[in-house]
Amino acid sequence: MDQLWLANKRIVVIGGTTGLGLSAAHAFVGQGARVVVVGRNEESCKAAEAQLGGFGLALNGDATDPATAISAIALCKGELGGFDGLYHVAGGSGRRFGDGPLHELTLEGWNRTFELNLTSLMLSNQAAINAFLEQNTGGTILNMGSVLGYSPSPKYFVTHAYAATKSAIIGFTKSVAAYYARNDIRINVLAPGLVETPMAQRAANDETILKFVATKQPLEGGRIGQPADLDGAAVYFMSDYSRFTTGQILAVDGGWTVSEGQY
Repeated sequence: MDQLWLANKRIVVIGGTTGLGLSAAHAFVGQGARVVVVGRNEESCKAAEAQLGGFGLALNGDATDPATAISAIALCKGELGGFDGLYHVAGGSGRRFGDGPLHELTLEGWNRTFELNLTSLMLSNQAAINAFLEQNTGGTILNMGSVLGYSPSPKYFVTHAYAATKSAIIGFTKSVAAYYARNDIRINVLAPGLVETPMAQRAANDETILKFVATKQPLEGGRIGQPADLDGAAVYFMSDYSRFTTGQILAVDGGWTVSEGQY
């Protein structure tokens, strides 16, 4: 196997121009890959492409648009010479639309949260599956989940539509993984705890929540996660080292799911 884990791999990162996705894109390039990163903000796309140098291309697009993932994969194949893997990171909080505890949850909050986190993921996974089947090459898909999909925290993290989408990502991924395993297409999930990203600023700037997180995520002295904490796992799942792994959920959470957390 090549010394670099991702030598000659061509990877599309949906939601790859900021936060977790951009950090992973840098890690992929560092391990020998070339990437296409997709983001909704034109300025972040320009900045990401500049940072990735000659090893990355950026596409401005909305992950909830059915054409976006198809265009990104076509760009990857056309400009980078092929398509080997998809990392779907795009998503977000629906809190501003009305997500919250069930007795306060609005229909708009529910629908927009599902569109952001689940519909976008379905569309990108569908585009990747179609490309892999057309190529008859197999391939790998990694989906972004959350510990909140199966390990709730009711005092500070109470967005029930968000939790539902992240739980649904697990069921969706396992079902798709089971069906396409015979095609050597593997699909897995990363489930982070609280990570300092643009989406997490509400919690990241709240001293009370950070004190709780220090006990809920006790590794390394207790801290909020950083995007780079997930890079090693993402590299593994995009590499041939994971060629016998599919339908799995890996929590990279600083101990969230095995710790009580103190108020």
